[in-house]
Amino acid sequence: MSGKFVITGTDTDIGKTVFATALTAALGGSYWKPVQAGLADGTDSEMVARIGGVDPAKMLPERYRLKIPASPHYSAAQEGIAIGLDDLVVPQVDGPLIIEGAGGALVPINPELLFADLFAHWALPVIIVASTRLGTINHSLLTIEALRSRGAPIHGIAFTGPEVSDSEHIICEIGRVRRLGRLPMIDKLSPKSLKAAFDGNFSIADFAS
Repeated sequence: MSGKFVITGTDTDIGKTVFATALTAALGGSYWKPVQAGLADGTDSEMVARIGGVDPAKMLPERYRLKIPASPHYSAAQEGIAIGLDDLVVPQVDGPLIIEGAGGALVPINPELLFADLFAHWALPVIIVASTRLGTINHSLLTIEALRSRGAPIHGIAFTGPEVSDSEHIICEIGRVRRLGRLPMIDKLSPKSLKAAFDGNFSIADFAS
């Protein structure tokens, strides 16, 4: 394993960035959000540095910073930007690197390129973040199928939210993926509370190089 991981989600607003933050902090790694769509409320990189206590020097600059909080293909088009596969090259860093996509695996970067296609091109291990809320079985299995059909290597799945043991089990059984753990809801996000939640529910050995 390379020490580099790609983080994708089964939906929006499910805690993908919070998990990416926790993993970045736990590994002492660098963080990269190649395409940031939406700037008014701050960037995901700023959030990672703030709630994870991650060294700002390990926040790699986004390749694209798009103003409109929408699918990157739309946001880029509104600004007259065309994002191609060759524009998104994985940075070379010392130590682990956590790369976070925008939204789910089938979100389009341009009309002919989905994030799942990009992940397959990179050939880096992908961690799927899935909420335990209603609908997660369908969303998770579709995400697994979309990634696997393109040849993107799946490292495992990390759940977020309250425990729903049957849903978590059946997703991993049918999808043939490793359950990495579950990040519970955290009332007050801080470097300390996030670290405690991650350490209590994940094994760092599952992310070893």
